[in-house]
Amino acid sequence: MRPKGLVVSMQHYVEFPNLGWKIPISPDLISIGPVTIKWYGVIIAVGFLLAMIYALKRAKEFDLNPDRMIDVVLVSALFAFVGARLYYVVFSEDRAQFFSDPITILQVWNGGLAIYGGVIFAFLTALWMCRVRKVNTLAMFDIASLGFLIGQSIGRWGNFVNQEAFGGNTNLPWAMTGDIIKQGVVGGGYDPDLPVHPTFLYESIWCFVGFLLLFRYIKKRKFNGDIALRYMIHKGYTVKQAKELLAQLEHDKNYEDF
Repeated sequence: MRPKGLVVSMQHYVEFPNLGWKIPISPDLISIGPVTIKWYGVIIAVGFLLAMIYALKRAKEFDLNPDRMIDVVLVSALFAFVGARLYYVVFSEDRAQFFSDPITILQVWNGGLAIYGGVIFAFLTALWMCRVRKVNTLAMFDIASLGFLIGQSIGRWGNFVNQEAFGGNTNLPWAMTGDIIKQGVVGGGYDPDLPVHPTFLYESIWCFVGFLLLFRYIKKRKFNGDIALRYMIHKGYTVKQAKELLAQLEHDKNYEDF
């Protein structure tokens, strides 16, 4: 028997027409009274949890104290959440509405989070916390780089559920569409009646490949910060090369925020 006030949201769908797949899934996981739990938040939490588990298992390999590492990660994660929300609010087209009614800034379900704000705040907080807890900063960044790739490769699937961060029209076998995409309410510059590129998937795969490459390199690293440096090179390639391609495909204005 379903608890009173509990609503499972499945009225939306994502479709891969060339593969004959139609997946009934909503951005909302469940609603309990006035509270709605979003798939996006759950997926981000899973990505963070798996990244954390991986880091704990690998901490000694990087000469890190697991307890001190947890302190750095948890405090950085808290500030990353704050930073992700503030970044979204400041650069949102609705920022005037947010600032006219500041309480809405706390309503994370009203709008969303921005990954770049989270990364910036996490980085600055980690620098501070590594000093406070006497943790080797470069070694911490090495293991954090691997965690970031795990979290990003999983977190991008939140875009899949929300039907956002998609590209231009295509007829490739893996082209996708959905009821929200067809409404044309999350971007422009594409024909809502035709399938689009799942650009979130491209970046998810790219992050996963980056993790595998760096994972295989761990035992070969020559100095603390080596993995972090290679992570930045990997992400730099993403920005400089792959993003040029995504820019041609991408028409969702929210893509830069995730």
